[in-house]
Amino acid sequence: MTSDPGFASALAQPRQAQGAPIAAAAASPAPLPVPPRAGRTAPIWMAGVLVLVLVGLVGYFLNAIGPGASIIGMVLALIPLAGVLIAVGIVDRWEPEPRSLLIIAVAWGAIAAVGIALGVDLAIAIAFGVDDSPMRDAFTAVVQAPIVEEFAKGLGVYLIFLTARRAFDGPIDGIVYGALVGAGFAFTENIQYFAISFLEGGIADTSATFFVRGILSPFAHVMFTSVTGFALGLAARRGASAGRAVGPWLLGMVGAIALHAIWNGSAVFGDFFGLYLVLQVPLFVGFILGIIALRREEARVTRARLADYAAAGWFTPQEVDMLATPAGRRAGLRWARSVGGDRTDVMKRFITDATALAAARQRAITGRDPKAREDEAVLLTRTTAARAEIFAG
Repeated sequence: MTSDPGFASALAQPRQAQGAPIAAAAASPAPLPVPPRAGRTAPIWMAGVLVLVLVGLVGYFLNAIGPGASIIGMVLALIPLAGVLIAVGIVDRWEPEPRSLLIIAVAWGAIAAVGIALGVDLAIAIAFGVDDSPMRDAFTAVVQAPIVEEFAKGLGVYLIFLTARRAFDGPIDGIVYGALVGAGFAFTENIQYFAISFLEGGIADTSATFFVRGILSPFAHVMFTSVTGFALGLAARRGASAGRAVGPWLLGMVGAIALHAIWNGSAVFGDFFGLYLVLQVPLFVGFILGIIALRREEARVTRARLADYAAAGWFTPQEVDMLATPAGRRAGLRWARSVGGDRTDVMKRFITDATALAAARQRAITGRDPKAREDEAVLLTRTTAARAEIFAG
């Protein structure tokens, strides 16, 4: 049997008809622009410093406390840290800060600030000798610790202000950064306290220490350093340069030191639980009410700036109501989940970019950010694209 000479082989298929014409490929959609990272990220040298100090801290804990107790202390310290991070995340939800800066803030408090405090303790011990007298212990708790620790933590907040100025818009941003630095510091400090309690008194002492530090006062350091962040945030809102922000920064640290000294003093000189109820609890309530008021101000600014775009036809008044109120955002997300295809992720992007757009316009109007117009153009493109995607189909 011979193959048909018209085909290359016996397995070849004959061409019997013309196929349907192939349409030209559509142009791929242009990628969405991304706001410039300059001024929104911490410099690499901060990460390098943190890594070096971390190596020293790990060596200190392993040598002074031991690996077993250190691990127990770390596991217990993660519990209040998780609660604080959830609370700060709620505060930061309206206009979230760059994740890399949030990580740097926690790391600075947990590593660099603790390293500075331990270094000062060591230097004082070398210079003046070890003194375990009640007078020296009281001085350390009420004077030395508040000054050294709040300076070490406040330095981290100022460095974020200095190096990531465009992600430091106002008081809420400062509170978030300050709170995270304080949370990181408390985490490492708690490792030491919990581990020493376990070594010296077993489960009973560890439980008592955990109750005081992990249940009653997980937000102590958070509140202290938030005062420094709040002061720097006010300076940022007013367009202060790095040099002009030093004054508010120092003033904020004075407030943080005072709160820290009162807290420690209540444990050293007074009835800790009595002062906790009559002084610390009202302070914490006032702290929460202040944050609520600041969040409302953020929402008001968002509404006002998005209304500028609505007047130009970019948004409808109903969309401004949805984007600028917590209830409206929740309703928008519920609607996005109910439509075909579940457009929740697109709605979240729409809300996030629109909020950032309002903040960029506010910076442009106040003149405190010369690159705000560039951000405004990028975010307007992103918001328009997300809006079109939500209502497509």
